[in-house]
Amino acid sequence: MNTTIKKVAVLTSGGDSPGMNAAIRAVVRSCAYHQLECVGIYRGLQGLIEGDFKELDARSVKNIINRGGTFLKSARSKDFRTKEGRQKAYDQLNKAKVDALVVIGGDGTFAGAIVFNEEHNFPVVGLPGTIDNDINGTDFTIGYDTALNTVVEAIDKIRDTANSHNRLFLVEVMGRDAGDIALNAGIGAGAEEILIPEQNMGRERLVASLKRSKKSGKSSSIVVVAEGDQIGKNIFELAKYIEEHLQEYEVRVTVLGHIQRGGAPSCYDRVLASRLGVGAIDALLRGERDVMIGLVHNKVVSVPFTEAIQGSNVIDEELIRVADITSI
Repeated sequence: MNTTIKKVAVLTSGGDSPGMNAAIRAVVRSCAYHQLECVGIYRGLQGLIEGDFKELDARSVKNIINRGGTFLKSARSKDFRTKEGRQKAYDQLNKAKVDALVVIGGDGTFAGAIVFNEEHNFPVVGLPGTIDNDINGTDFTIGYDTALNTVVEAIDKIRDTANSHNRLFLVEVMGRDAGDIALNAGIGAGAEEILIPEQNMGRERLVASLKRSKKSGKSSSIVVVAEGDQIGKNIFELAKYIEEHLQEYEVRVTVLGHIQRGGAPSCYDRVLASRLGVGAIDALLRGERDVMIGLVHNKVVSVPFTEAIQGSNVIDEELIRVADITSI
């Protein structure tokens, strides 16, 4: 066991995701369990630079496991991208006598942690907190399951009005570089078509598919569009194109936006966040640094930051096949 670590700091960075509070809670209580001091850093990496710290104990994180967002707040930091900013962050950690840092965020947060460790040789461990599920080296990210359920619930409601008016709805979901939300939520909600960045369907093929659906007797259709899909990047232009080539439908657009990031985390996300939070302190006490704590085949694992930022997991071809078969 690494006996040099006496005090750990924790922060959340980048976009918020449901389950971040559960992860913070697990880190703080794991510190208490191992008789380590714990400090919460408010406003992410910017708060780290400015020394916005607060001592946390096991009771400081009561009644937050069910809350969405992050009570430590999150912020993007231009200052941390500079060497001077990272030096200030290091000085603040030393001033507070912090021995190790746990960061909860996405690939941008981990990339910053790599540079910080290279410059200052400071122990940093990361937890994957993002609804996009676009981090390599973990099967699931904190917040992804909750976002999926939010999207499916929204599409279920949209389908009610689509059926009532014989309309075609384009539903845009988050996923700038990864189609996990669109693909899984589309299957779960019974969408007729799913557009994802990993697969360029093309406008002509989309219209042809929708025409087949119409001829098969479908009176309404749902198309789920990941925001990063090539033909769906401007969803309103896509809607106009479909209307011009498929006049049988009235086309409507719904952009779910940041509603996907909010809400109480699902049970799965609460358990995942708790497992990874405990795993972060375990890793630090084993002497590990510069790693992300992830979940692979339901086992908690340590993954080097350099591997975690290499891109998202490869899209599951079986799911694409399932989507094609079940949408006829």
